[in-house]
Amino acid sequence: MTKKTARGLAAAALSILPLLSAAPAQAAEPLSLADAVQQLPLAAESREGYQRTSFKHWVDADKNSCNTRMEVLIAESRVKPTIEGACKVVAGEWFSYYDAVTLTAPGGLDIDHMVPLAEAWDSGASGWTAARREAYANDLGSERSLVAVTAKTNRSKSDQDPAEWLPPLADARCTYATDWVATKLRWGLSVDEAEAAALAELAEGCGQETVEYEPAA
Repeated sequence: MTKKTARGLAAAALSILPLLSAAPAQAAEPLSLADAVQQLPLAAESREGYQRTSFKHWVDADKNSCNTRMEVLIAESRVKPTIEGACKVVAGEWFSYYDAVTLTAPGGLDIDHMVPLAEAWDSGASGWTAARREAYANDLGSERSLVAVTAKTNRSKSDQDPAEWLPPLADARCTYATDWVATKLRWGLSVDEAEAAALAELAEGCGQETVEYEPAA
């Protein structure tokens, strides 16, 4: 079952958190969300030097005429999408799990980077090569990395982390926290103190969630 069919804070004092490891460990088996949060490396964030153009995105990596946005729209449509020309998705059915809205026109959708590009930069991507940043921005290797959601919620989220923004639908927040943590672990990204505390607080109420991830190449 995909995450689409399965989907159904304020920072706490860090003194109550278990010790965070210095580097993410490879997940050999599913982790509870609380345990996965503990695997995230803790570090201060810096946006110095960030430019969105540092992450080349919506590329056609496999040269099949479908760019990354189209690939996500095709993969996440609940019905067979209508495609025109070489690869232009013009209709389908998408469920935006952030706000439980169903759309049939792709124009109302944004493809959200689960961990926004600016947040990734802050959390370690500033030291990556251009090629690795491009791979991150077009990550089709994990269904958690990119998600089709309403443009309204994506733009409300902007570049904020879970200490600053959560989906408006309360029932989506455990899934969101799980997707966020899995993405950060997959790419070896760090968390700052407020983010770590917010994730730990969320995990306390999300005992049913498990985190699985495959480290990015």
